Amino acid sequence: MQVTLMKGKIHRARVTEADLHYEGSISIDRNLIDAAGFLINERVDIYNIDTGARFSTYVIEAQAGSGIIGLNGAAARLALAGDKVIIVAYAGFDAEEARRFRPRVVIVDENNRRVEAGGVSAAAALVDA
Repeated sequence: MQVTLMKGKIHRARVTEADLHYEGSISIDRNLIDAAGFLINERVDIYNIDTGARFSTYVIEAQAGSGIIGLNGAAARLALAGDKVIIVAYAGFDAEEARRFRPRVVIVDENNRRVEAGGVSAAAALVDA
């Protein structure tokens, strides 16, 4: 049996730009991509905290350290610069893996810089059960 779990997320990121005329996707600061364990072109779900909009797109790389969270193409209609979003990737696991897996959770500040949070896993891992 396969189950789907959250693989990684960036929590409460601030949208820095929205470009309706760019090829669809979400541009994410490379440092945040790596911290969350996302892959380039990976499907992610976006949850707009400010409006309640929920949609899917794929990850493209923005410059490391830039703090960019940019919605492109049709996704730019679903969030404005300044909106807070949660960006989540999911993965399939067999039941045994699922019991041991811990997702990567990245908490960011108002400038989309990673901050440490007590009790939040900073790295994905299969741990001994």
